[in-house]
Amino acid sequence: MGRAFEYRKARKLKRWGNMSRTFTRIGKEITIAAKAGGPDPDANPRLRVLMQNAKAANMPKDTVERAIKKATDKDAGDYKEITYEGYGPFGIAIFVEAATDNNTRTVANVRSYFTKHGGNLGTQGSLTFLFDHKSVFKIKPKDGVSLEDLELELIDYGVDEIEPDEDEIMLYGAFEEFANIQKYLESNGYEIVSAEFERIPHELKEVTPEQRQTIDKLLEKLEEDEDVQNVFHNMKEDDAEDAE
Repeated sequence: MGRAFEYRKARKLKRWGNMSRTFTRIGKEITIAAKAGGPDPDANPRLRVLMQNAKAANMPKDTVERAIKKATDKDAGDYKEITYEGYGPFGIAIFVEAATDNNTRTVANVRSYFTKHGGNLGTQGSLTFLFDHKSVFKIKPKDGVSLEDLELELIDYGVDEIEPDEDEIMLYGAFEEFANIQKYLESNGYEIVSAEFERIPHELKEVTPEQRQTIDKLLEKLEEDEDVQNVFHNMKEDDAEDAE
């Protein structure tokens, strides 16, 4: 199996485990997409696919509708998407994606988490060379189309890894090809279960159980921050988590 698939599988349960945090994260993404491209999903491909993500996460319909409405609310915060990069304890690279209406507050919080837990916040772009930025789609298989045929079709659209995942299919492609991949799938009648962006580390670093506990404290603080959307790192998951 491919590197991207294995990495994502190892961290999937952790990331989607807290339902309220998942709803908050998707809700912000929906608001940002609706503000940028309009509230009509038929005319806004990014919003359309985020609504599928919400459905896959069992997010209530009225919560989705509130997130879309918030995009036109003059009193609502104007979210900006910002990334922060730094090193945690023991040289673990950590990539933080945030959506915030107050960057001063968010960067101060993120910096304090790194500092208090033995890490340091770096400059933007300092970790880019350690991660691949990927478009990740989960789709339903289509009768009569094999994985090999699908892979041959999608290679021209930037997809470089395809893996079966229980009764669904995972597609991994270049970050900048997201719109092209989505357009192909929709035009050819594939059901998109979810679609998102992932930062896949080129290499994973081994740590001891004691080191993992220290690093996990920092990761948990980052994940708990209301402005943080995603946290990616290059620490190898332990065997127990891999088994999940």
